[in-house]
Amino acid sequence: MGFILGPVVFILDILALVDCWKSGMDQNKKILWTILILILPLVGLILYYLVGKK
Repeated sequence: MGFILGPVVFILDILALVDCWKSGMDQNKKILWTILILILPLVGLILYYLVGKK
């Protein structure tokens, strides 16, 4: 199961980062969300889509 979940989370993280940097969000918030997504891939991804994305 892990061999499927890892690449899926990686792809979703890339999509979240692209979405974050294309958004009209403040530059500082973009940097913070990028760091959070990179340090905590699954948690950061979930938090971005629940809290960060408007």
